[in-house]
Amino acid sequence: MAATPHDACSVPRLLVSVRDAAEARLAAEAGADLVDAKDPEDGPLGALPPEHVSAILAAVAGRALTSAVAEPQAVAAMAGTGADYVKVAAGPLLREGGLADAASAARGRLVAVLFAEDGIPPGAVVAVAAAGCTGAMLDTRGKAGRRLTDLLGRAELTGFVAACREARLLCGLAGSLALSDIPTLTALGPDYLGFRGGLCFGSDRRGGLDPERVREAAERLRAPARSDAA
Repeated sequence: MAATPHDACSVPRLLVSVRDAAEARLAAEAGADLVDAKDPEDGPLGALPPEHVSAILAAVAGRALTSAVAEPQAVAAMAGTGADYVKVAAGPLLREGGLADAASAARGRLVAVLFAEDGIPPGAVVAVAAAGCTGAMLDTRGKAGRRLTDLLGRAELTGFVAACREARLLCGLAGSLALSDIPTLTALGPDYLGFRGGLCFGSDRRGGLDPERVREAAERLRAPARSDAA
């Protein structure tokens, strides 16, 4: 699949993180555009075993795009599952110069994740693009209630999205997002908005996905597109 940013005038797509095949099936049926495989019990970028990711891809059955979190040393193995994108924490690889190797191991499907708690280092997006990544994403390391918008202001988020556009990278925003964040973040023009806890029962990311919340998120994201077409 050719991974290129979608039209900057279109609305963001819905990324839903799932932990198993049952959640993947639910997310795809409820309207997720991208089903993201990760372990919510293991921090913001907990990787599932490749065989679990393969089961998730089978459950999605082509109804949505897919991504999977990988440890840096396991990017090739995760890419081998056939996920459309592989996500990896960018910070250590940028500091140690290993991001290009990871991007090569993912065969043009690597999405580099930066954490909002660290700010957005000058030149980080340019470095991600230069390494051969296909996308960059902002997330939050901590999952104790502080959302992306609590850690980074509108100017910083706008600058990140613009830098991704300039570098022709897919751009994602995530980090303890709630449904109420959709209008504000949609206006910034990212390619994807990523959710987990905000779409779970009781807003508990370790709990199960609530299909009604997933549907509501999909509806809210698609409402601007319908309004523009009217």
